[in-house]
Amino acid sequence: MSLAELTRNAFQSGITARKWLALCKLFISKNLSHNAAHSIETEISNSVLVLFRDYPGDPTLQGYLKEAIQDGVLSLPIFLTAFLQAAQSANLHNPATLDMLCRVVLDHHYASGMPTMGSLVPFGEPTTRLLSTVQYAMGLLRTAFMLPVSHFHQLTTSASELLVLLLSCVTDTSQISAAQAMLYLAEANDLLQNVRLHAELRPVLETFAFSLSMLVPDDPNQAREAQMMHTLQFALGRGETVLSASSETDIVACSLILNHLIFCRASDFGSGDGPHAVAIFVGLLRGSSWAPWMFYAQLIISSLTCLAQSISPTGPTRASAIWRAFTIGRLPHLLAAFRKAGRPEAISESEWHSALQIALPHVLQRVDLLEKVDNNGQPGGSDAGSDKSVVQHSFISEFLYQLLSVGVVEQAVVATINPNLSNDFHPRVATEAQEMGVDLPGYFEAKLCPEATPEDIEVLLYRAWKDPCCHAAFAEVVVKRFTTSTKNLDAESLGLVCKMLSKHEMALDMLSLHAKISDLVAHALAFIEDYDCETVGDPQTAVSHLGDVVLFVETTIVRFNLASLSFKVGERVINPDYMRTAGLQLRPGDLKGDEMPAFSSWTKALFDPGSEGIEDTILRTTRPKTLLKITPSLFSFAIAQAMDRKMDKEVLNNGISYFLGPLLNWTLAGVIRSLLMDIQRRSYNAPVHLEVLKTLLTSSSCPPTVLTLSAPSVLRLFPDPFPQHSKRYLQDFDPKPVRQAARQALGLPAEEVPNPMPMDPSTTQWSSQSRQLIANALSAARSGRAPALDIDRCLLLCPPTKFLGALWTQLLLAATMADMEAPRRLATFVLTVPRSPRLPPLLPIFLHMVLPSLVASADGMSGTEQTITVELLVAVISSSLTAALHLEWALLTTCGEERFVLGQSVTSMARRLSADLKRRGAGTTAGMILQRLTAMQPFVANFPSFAAEV
Repeated sequence: MSLAELTRNAFQSGITARKWLALCKLFISKNLSHNAAHSIETEISNSVLVLFRDYPGDPTLQGYLKEAIQDGVLSLPIFLTAFLQAAQSANLHNPATLDMLCRVVLDHHYASGMPTMGSLVPFGEPTTRLLSTVQYAMGLLRTAFMLPVSHFHQLTTSASELLVLLLSCVTDTSQISAAQAMLYLAEANDLLQNVRLHAELRPVLETFAFSLSMLVPDDPNQAREAQMMHTLQFALGRGETVLSASSETDIVACSLILNHLIFCRASDFGSGDGPHAVAIFVGLLRGSSWAPWMFYAQLIISSLTCLAQSISPTGPTRASAIWRAFTIGRLPHLLAAFRKAGRPEAISESEWHSALQIALPHVLQRVDLLEKVDNNGQPGGSDAGSDKSVVQHSFISEFLYQLLSVGVVEQAVVATINPNLSNDFHPRVATEAQEMGVDLPGYFEAKLCPEATPEDIEVLLYRAWKDPCCHAAFAEVVVKRFTTSTKNLDAESLGLVCKMLSKHEMALDMLSLHAKISDLVAHALAFIEDYDCETVGDPQTAVSHLGDVVLFVETTIVRFNLASLSFKVGERVINPDYMRTAGLQLRPGDLKGDEMPAFSSWTKALFDPGSEGIEDTILRTTRPKTLLKITPSLFSFAIAQAMDRKMDKEVLNNGISYFLGPLLNWTLAGVIRSLLMDIQRRSYNAPVHLEVLKTLLTSSSCPPTVLTLSAPSVLRLFPDPFPQHSKRYLQDFDPKPVRQAARQALGLPAEEVPNPMPMDPSTTQWSSQSRQLIANALSAARSGRAPALDIDRCLLLCPPTKFLGALWTQLLLAATMADMEAPRRLATFVLTVPRSPRLPPLLPIFLHMVLPSLVASADGMSGTEQTITVELLVAVISSSLTAALHLEWALLTTCGEERFVLGQSVTSMARRLSADLKRRGAGTTAGMILQRLTAMQPFVANFPSFAAEV
């Protein structure tokens, strides 16, 4: 629970101001005793101010504020600052509300009997901070004149009176810069020229403007800069400044989305799928109450939080490296695309253009996150409470450089944050490219040439990985290589880049953040399907390069769980079945088409004592996909011949030796899979199979990719200790070298340890793992950390209905502890985030299959339990349907896609839900849910058919 939730619950329960304040003090003593007083007072202020959105001009809320200020728990200067910032929000632009809040400040000031300096403004307040407060007050006055005139509330009088008091405290403007003076002067002149000011205010404001004009130089360039900054500040004044809850909970929705982009970065709606990722951002903005600048701030702060959390106490991890690469290298590009596509109709072009620039100062205030990121999680080298400028952080320098590079901020804005950026930060790879006289794509094109040695490639990738500013250019070059090589059937060019991606994990990580990996796999599959060696001069070299493409496809499909996808290149659909069946043994009678002649030819070439080896002719006439399919059968045939003593062991080993060279080693993943199945089927009574398996896995020529793909199955088949009942078949076979090869491929310790894959009884129930993942996400959200939930993984652990049942159990548990916000946000994310087509959509399953049973069970609950259940169901239903509607709209407007990524049309789901609830109306729970939903005007506005059904 937060102070915001405590205040809302107290207000809605009719608790008096005095009792509410006592509850706040108790909450602070138990939960916030270590927080700074300024932070606590601001949170108290915002917890009340946010309620004025829904209850404008409510005297009870006014009483809460008066009680807190009178008691001293909330100081008048802190409340004044919070109020003036909140007053910039359109959600509080109600004459009764603003006048009431003005009178709270003025009445307490006059009752104190103190001068303004000391009452409204703390003694020793820096001039820059005081002028910022004055600027907010001028914004309030402008708002007062824009709102409808009320005969019961004199907002213009109250706002003018407050501004006069604040201006009386501005006695020395000599400490501010010329740019700041021009900014405040433009604001003051705007009021003097365009508003009919009260008689008491005009002379005071004119004096203030005159003092500022003395600081303004006659420089047209500085004047233009000041005008631009004035536009930014004016837009800031129009923004949302009251958070919907505590600042910690505002990162929940963004963090869940960002983690999803990382988890699913290779698939649809992942980080690499730019248009769909932008559509998710657009839907999130439209469905939230955030102003654009706040959306940007929360998105960047959430990404920073995820990065900071991924750093272990001992230093950076692979996860933290990926988060840094995403935050610096990928997020700015997504923001640039978002800015082009996501402007709401109610936001002007200038306001939309300046939103990100306004958000940056709020990001810079998170010194705690910036220091952790720069110090790799170690105790900081600077005092977070000091006045040290955050622009000294290397992360900020790199991030600002990238924002500037993609064109989402202007140089003048960056200069106001870090005037020395050009001296503070020089991207390594871009600098080297500049020295070579080429741009970044040209640099990578030159470095990824056929003449490059493996050592050169490794050095290049290491340098690139450490420099996220160059990742987009690297991905651009690799994607271009895939598309052009596939079109031109260039095996050498494509093979070299595929070999790099298969061998170096960091290369695939860089690529997956910026490019849709499933599209590249589709290009590679099309290449394998179309390629033949009939016209190439050196078929053996060509087949070796082709093998690198096959290994890339195999490892990438497994690593990113793409096995069940259908792949498309343009309008062409690529059938990857031949990759899925590469490990199946086919009897000669099951071979079709060109497979039978190929089987006969390869059997003779490999396992005939009179064979002269693999000639170019057989390579030219065998399609790569055919060779992949028949290779397990070739091994099975040869092993059977050896077991029946129809083939000498030497002939068998000679044939196998061909598969340990670059010509054919790319076919081994399917062979090893087939051998493991045979050994298991024979209950280890397969000495020849075991010996062949050992030969392949322990050979230095076995590709690392094949070892990595095979290692989990190898360790499952040869556990340590080995089962006693099977040891009698392994008397002449030592599985230790096989296990060691598998463990090394997975990066496990080389030394033998008992039971390398322990089966803890608590982890054997996959559904319990899914529940734990949900609980972990909820715990993180409730504790102010960035939550993450890999839904794809959860759905692999248990069926959708069981997963949703486990989700509801955890949500309801959190709701019973007076926390409704975190469960609502997590449920909305789970039900509405689009995922791969291979997984079922969860929103219709929840609404039409799970929800009826929840409603029925709630009918038998006690009054309190039923009330909590209804509250949570209403929150989840309304929030999820609204978010789904905005996502559907965002896909149409952003990507031009009129499709139902959540399984059904959102309006049809709402229509069916309303009908289902109406039929169950006799039950108290269904009736309560109907009543609550139809009373929510925004929900009914989005789903008018729902109201019609009711």
